Amino acid sequence: MEPAVLSFKTHANTFSNSNSITDFDDIITWFQHVSENAASVQTQTLCRILKQNCGVEYLNKWLGSYSISDMDASELESLFTSLVPLASHADFEPYIQKIADGDTAPILTQQPITTLSLSSGTTEGRQKFVPFTRHSAQTTLQTFTLSAAFRSRVYPTREGGRILEFIYSSNQFKTKGGLTVGTATTHYYESQEFKTKQEKTKAFICSPYEVISGGDYKQSTYCHLLLGLFLCDHVEFISSAFVYGIVQAFCTLEEVWKDICNDIRDGTLSSRIKIPKMRDAVLGIVSSNPSLASKLEASCLELEAVDWFGLVPKLWPNTKYVCSIMTGSMQHYLKKLRHYTNGVALVSGDYGSTESWIGINVDPSLPPEKVTFAVVPTFSYFEFIPLYTHKCKQDSSFVADHDFVEGEPIPLSQVKVGQEYEIVLTTFTGLYRCRLGDVVEVGGFHNGTPKLNFICRRKLILTVNIDKNTEKDLQLVVEKGSQLLNKGKAELVDFTSYADVSKEPGCYVIFWEVKGEAEDKVLEACCREMDAAFVDHGYVVARKTSSIGPLTLCIVERGTFKKILDYFVEIGAALGQFKTPRCTNNPVLVKILSACTIKTFRSTAYSSTH
Repeated sequence: MEPAVLSFKTHANTFSNSNSITDFDDIITWFQHVSENAASVQTQTLCRILKQNCGVEYLNKWLGSYSISDMDASELESLFTSLVPLASHADFEPYIQKIADGDTAPILTQQPITTLSLSSGTTEGRQKFVPFTRHSAQTTLQTFTLSAAFRSRVYPTREGGRILEFIYSSNQFKTKGGLTVGTATTHYYESQEFKTKQEKTKAFICSPYEVISGGDYKQSTYCHLLLGLFLCDHVEFISSAFVYGIVQAFCTLEEVWKDICNDIRDGTLSSRIKIPKMRDAVLGIVSSNPSLASKLEASCLELEAVDWFGLVPKLWPNTKYVCSIMTGSMQHYLKKLRHYTNGVALVSGDYGSTESWIGINVDPSLPPEKVTFAVVPTFSYFEFIPLYTHKCKQDSSFVADHDFVEGEPIPLSQVKVGQEYEIVLTTFTGLYRCRLGDVVEVGGFHNGTPKLNFICRRKLILTVNIDKNTEKDLQLVVEKGSQLLNKGKAELVDFTSYADVSKEPGCYVIFWEVKGEAEDKVLEACCREMDAAFVDHGYVVARKTSSIGPLTLCIVERGTFKKILDYFVEIGAALGQFKTPRCTNNPVLVKILSACTIKTFRSTAYSSTH
């Protein structure tokens, strides 16, 4: 039997299961308690994971000769971290594959695993299976309830109000062994916890399940927009898993608003919606409202004249905030979102991964660029690998791994403010000391639990030889280059990159999709600015000695990044979990980008040193 998500016994109180949290004050009180006692809660959390799963095939290699059930929590924590090695997801793949193929033995967990989550594949270039259990759905509900509680203190909303939520399920399939596979969000939307969420958070989404689960993101987006506008006066806030989904929806609105207004005027539904269940569900809600349609039509004509600036407060006047994940690769879309929102508060969503939820935003009034996430110590057992640049640590006791020098993993209670770490997870769903690949910085503490600032993915995304540049480095370079673009009448829609080593010398290639008109001389200056903006010493030296060639800027035609989205959706990703890959060596993506390139520029930044 799965342990209750909130079950942590103290002398003061006991929460036996997630249903005992009946309102926002209760769950904040609970979180204040577990965060004050984060170190001991973490020890107890690991103890519960190991005692629940002792005897499984994976753990038996190291702990099989120990009587786990008889050990106290502190003793078990010491034994576990000293004997069980750090692992990557690749180490778990053979075990997960056995489960997928139908092996029902206790391989990773004592509880049967009947569902697998499918990662988007946009970060690492390939999709991976991750076990999904009832515990996964419970922690998702708890995350949403807890973060809603903190948001309600800053941005109170009307009880029974509506959320315009751009959420999407993906198609599911069965493995050889009969397990259901889909995205983690898809599993959650089908769970009892999702049905409970609206009651817990006291807010109701505009769209019925038939819209969320339609399987065609274009048809779902149209219906989300239609229903959101039909209920526009009731919308309290706007949300999506990633901010990309909101920006994508508003870009769609620019194109389809006339059809939506016609549907509201006549109580009809555009012929573009072809899925019968979706049509029936939407037509069961929308009715003819000519006065609303005329009002929306007038507003959209005004917005069209100002390039849709202030779209959100104009069309949804009671909106208190927009909430979504806005960190990491999503930060690029903040400028466009601010254009649409014109001062409406932006609240960064919470921090998690397909493997586990990690932390919540307890300071929703902070702008997304300054957000930190307070670790919830009951979700998983967390360890942190200290990361140092090579010039900071030369001690031979530290392990070098290409981009960083690593220290020994430490528990949550020992992290230090200002230090960067890679997160390691031990989960209730069968991952043990699994390296997540995320680089975070400790920005402070909420009581006794650290508040994390997401920095970037650990993986080096751009390298030709001795150069080392991460997603964050690329983001800064692109921001600097696009500032020149912004001085004209053009804006950067999206970008990605790859290291072209097919010829000598290799070089960085950056692809831009641009909206508006940009002169060639401006784009040449943007290219030169980006090349000069990489500060990595290896890159600068290699460029000066011509062992890395000039940076190439490729301008792609409008709609190119939608083709990339469509490719990932076709292979099983959902729009709700899509992240544009900031660097790729995926041959399909490179082929799409190359075929859509309409202009190419080569940097002259280092020409004087040749």
